[in-house]
Amino acid sequence: MKTILNVIWLVLSGFWLCLGYLLAGVLLCITVIGIPFGIAAFRIGIYALWPFGYTTVERRDAGAPSCVGNVLWLVLAGWWLAIGHIVTGIALCVTIIGIPFGIANFKLIPVSLFPLGREIVSTDRPFASSW
Repeated sequence: MKTILNVIWLVLSGFWLCLGYLLAGVLLCITVIGIPFGIAAFRIGIYALWPFGYTTVERRDAGAPSCVGNVLWLVLAGWWLAIGHIVTGIALCVTIIGIPFGIANFKLIPVSLFPLGREIVSTDRPFASSW
């Protein structure tokens, strides 16, 4: 079932959202300071491409640097990506078939706003590996 949902997701919105994250990652990797943020954008782009069967969990070892990084991320790229999720989610919720995919878009908003200090894991193993 996850595969079917992921394929439909890919066609309806996943490909475009992934491109948005990849563009943000490339723009952030232009400077040396932005490389960690670019890597986070690439990681979340893959998650946005194929989200069903995966979830995000907080990393317990993430400290103050990830908090500061999340504030910088929010200013540099997070709000643009969140707007993309909101617009895509609303467009998908127009049809009955698209409602689950619209809700999935809305669930991606928090990770698009504050990605640092989070880990993407399989729903078969919904706990972070760094205890």
